[in-house]
Amino acid sequence: MNTLIEVRDLSKTFTLHQQSGVVLNVLRGLNFSVGGGECLVLHGHSGAGKSTLLRTLYGNYLPAGGSIRVQHQGEWIELVGAAPREVLQVRQHTLGYVSQFLRVIPRVATVDVVMEPALARGWKREDAQARAEHLLARLNIPQRLWQLAPGTFSGGEQQRVNIARGFMVPWPVMLLDEPTASLDDGNRQVVLELIHEAKSAGAAVIGIFHDRLAREAVSDRHLDMTPPDVDLQPSMASSPKETEQC
Repeated sequence: MNTLIEVRDLSKTFTLHQQSGVVLNVLRGLNFSVGGGECLVLHGHSGAGKSTLLRTLYGNYLPAGGSIRVQHQGEWIELVGAAPREVLQVRQHTLGYVSQFLRVIPRVATVDVVMEPALARGWKREDAQARAEHLLARLNIPQRLWQLAPGTFSGGEQQRVNIARGFMVPWPVMLLDEPTASLDDGNRQVVLELIHEAKSAGAAVIGIFHDRLAREAVSDRHLDMTPPDVDLQPSMASSPKETEQC
């Protein structure tokens, strides 16, 4: 297997400063690796830490310990403790993330939102626009909306714009947080096709799918994240506030 991401002994805690410094151990000792062309589905009840794991892999959350290594431009990069500039380079070229929510600058046209990852890699604008328009059409976003800002769109339309942006360029590693949630059958099928195409192109995919049919359609393996219990440990020392990096 051509391993593209490897996680060892990963842990993540949250400190509840308004509850006497209680510490939540959300992720504990996770170990897994994912190869090119493979989809690892995160399995577990709500609150098991699935979305937290994706955010930690992407660098939005600082882990409490462990290792996250990715294959980036021909070499292994350790993301835990990496310099911000190095993390940004990995995000630009190697690590794609489709979150549940579309976060964009207000008043930017939808087609420009979708094109951004390609332009950041140096694509010619006409090539990026052609790809963006193809994805928007495929995901059934009406052409009359392409030059409008997506902030005024319905929730389902925003989700599809977010998916188009996430699949705009090829990613060696893709993190998918509920990409088919709230979609109708037709658009869900388009997303599943995009995931299969990414896998066929050699991407390693890690995803959350509460939709059983979608999960069964794309998964190669499952990672059970249901913990025996969630530890609540009072902290005797004054801990820093939880840090989220952008």
